[in-house]
Amino acid sequence: GKIAILVAGRLDAIIGQPPGAFPDAVTPWPDDHGSAHAALSGQIGFDASTGKLLEGGLEAETRPTMDNIKALLEGRGLGMAALVKCTVMLADMADWPAFNAVYRSYFAHGRYPAPSAFDATGLGLGARVEVECMAVADVPAGG
Repeated sequence: GKIAILVAGRLDAIIGQPPGAFPDAVTPWPDDHGSAHAALSGQIGFDASTGKLLEGGLEAETRPTMDNIKALLEGRGLGMAALVKCTVMLADMADWPAFNAVYRSYFAHGRYPAPSAFDATGLGLGARVEVECMAVADVPAGG
């Protein structure tokens, strides 16, 4: 059937739990057009091997954040083009232009997911940026 994937990412590493403590949750979420939706939990620029935030500020965090999103999608047979909506949380909205320059480089020109952004305090591990996304994947009829 048609399914959506709620991706927990590496939440276990962020909060110091054993790997697999927060497995991916799979929940039915079909639409009437033969597609499935996927919701990716917020991703930050951290090193999964150490569980620590990468140093160097916003730009140093943004690229691995987007790389994490890309890897999660690819692990499910999807590409960045499947993203339809991204919500961006920034520790300082003044960082939007720097974030957006990196963010846009991950998409074909003119084919960007609809963005929303807001100023947020208390992001995980003291991150400067966190991004959560929604994707839509076409599912073959009857599949």
